[in-house]
Amino acid sequence: MGPRLSANAGWRYDTVLEVRYFAGARAAAGLSSETVAAGSLDDLVALLADRHGERLALVLKAASFLVDGLACHDRQAALPAGATVDVLPPFAGG
Repeated sequence: MGPRLSANAGWRYDTVLEVRYFAGARAAAGLSSETVAAGSLDDLVALLADRHGERLALVLKAASFLVDGLACHDRQAALPAGATVDVLPPFAGG
């Protein structure tokens, strides 16, 4: 299901996701995982940046995302309900 306008005039999503943070994303978020509701990666990034602040927002701009273990490059695509979204910041090294 898509977004619905809730009673408090904010957008509410019916798609509940598990978000797992790795490396610098974990440090910026201050936790290893959380459950959130979002309709797309764009929505998820905005929600997480708002929730956790500028430090995580900077990481999210450069991060890669796996949705149920598969790379997702279309940030506007609908996310499946119950999906696991892994947030992978750029990694250094070779």
